[in-house]
Formats: sequence, C-alpha cells, structure tokens
Amino acid sequence: MPTSTPAAPDHEPQSVAVERRDVGEQESRRANGADWDRYADEYQSTHGSFLGDAGFVWGPEGLTEAEAGALGEVRGKDVLEVGSGAGQCSRWVRTQGGRSIGLDLSHRQLQHGRRLDAESGVSVPSVLGTATALPFAAGSFDVVFSSFGALQFVSEIGTALDEVVRVLRPGGRLAFSITHPTRWSFPDDPGEGGLTATQSYWDRTPYVEVDPETDEVRYVEHHRTLGDWVALLADRGFALTRLLEPEWPAGHDRVWGGWSRTRGLLTPGTALFVADLRS
Repeated sequence: MPTSTPAAPDHEPQSVAVERRDVGEQESRRANGADWDRYADEYQSTHGSFLGDAGFVWGPEGLTEAEAGALGEVRGKDVLEVGSGAGQCSRWVRTQGGRSIGLDLSHRQLQHGRRLDAESGVSVPSVLGTATALPFAAGSFDVVFSSFGALQFVSEIGTALDEVVRVLRPGGRLAFSITHPTRWSFPDDPGEGGLTATQSYWDRTPYVEVDPETDEVRYVEHHRTLGDWVALLADRGFALTRLLEPEWPAGHDRVWGGWSRTRGLLTPGTALFVADLRS
C-alpha cells in the first residue's frame, strides 16, 4: 500500500505490522508526527537533491510547478503550504515573488527547513501545526497548497478543508497532490507485483503500521476515492478546474517507494487537484 507524502513515498519503518483499521484524528496525528520526526533525516538525505533546496515537484514523477502551473501567478500573493516539510516548495514560491508560509506537523522537518533557509539564502517563515487547526486569521491567503503533504494523513478531512476555506480569500485557490486513489487497490511494490489489484478501491479503511509488541499505531494514511474528493471540494464551494494525472516521463528511472518506471508507464501514481473557491 502507498505510504507517501513529499511527505514520504518510500517510507518503510522497521519492525512494524501492516494492517487496515479505523484510526481517528488524534491517534493519526500522534503517530504521524512522531514518525516524521524519526524519518526526516533519512528523507532529506535521500531525496533532497531530487526535491531541490528551492524546488517544487508535485510528486515522484518529477512534475514541477513551473510545468504544471497549478498555483497560477504567485507574485505578490500570500501563499500557505500545508504539510511543508523542509519548505522546498514554499522556498520556490518565494523565488517567484510570492509571500509563502509553511506549516508542518514535524518539528524535525521544520529544523531541516531552517538549515535550507541558511544554505539557500531564501527563508520561509514556518510554524508547527496541524491541517485541522490552521493558526492563521480568516482570509489570510490567496493560495493554499499541499504537495504530497498533510491531506492524506488527516482523519478529519472535512475539518481540514473547512480550515482551508476559512483562511482563503474569496476566489482563492487550493491545489494539492496525493497518492492517486486508484493506487490503493494495488500492493505498494515498484515491480511487477505492484501491477495486480488485490484490494477493493472502495475500501476506505485507513492503512496503518503498528508496533507488533505494543500495538501502538506508528503511521497512518487515509484513503478517499476520486469521487470522495470531488464531493468534499464541491460541498465547500470549490470549483474543480483541473485534475492532473502526471505521466511517467521518458528517461526517468528513479524508484521511490512504490513509484517506478515499471508501474508509472501503465498506471497513474499521483493525482493533482486544482480548485478555486467561488467568490
């Protein structure tokens, strides 16, 4: 099963049991925050060069924001990244003239952000927080985005989207990428074993990794179908303007968790939603 984000498509914790079980918001938050603190050093070491200190990729296929244009013109705009990690995407927004701010659940990821601020010379103000309680005033932003960030790790997704609506200005934009929902039917295997569906697409039971000795939840991802996402956005006054499913590019041989050329040439691995809040 996918266990991703930029937040971490190759996340493979040691000594855990994998299962599907119902997990609420508080338990999801505790597990994922601690997991990202443990994993942040390895993630940045392994994928930092691919992401770029001030780069913006939407997923393992390597689609950049410069190519996708999902945020629209950011110059002079107030922009919030939810699930910002070390702030690579927000740092790119700053290089384009946007006033970006990052938010992440992991303190260690934010520490890496401070390191990259110093190394790149491009600083991104960032805060420790959760998508379900954004610490910003209403109408603070023109754009909110999440690149494999917080949304698929949130149990109370309706609350998170309500918070996005609250902090967006009328006509504002939400753009986010997630593991393509169809991937949840397949094993998280970059080889041929990942090409055969083994689970119902409509089974929304969260993917969970637990400590086999204590039964403590160590990591959680929440699955929604494409139809679920469309309904969630429509119910909150968003107009879906684009749904991008990046194709695997020629010459791109990077294996990142369950993402690979073997699978990417046959089935989508990433879904990128672009939606505008009706004025």
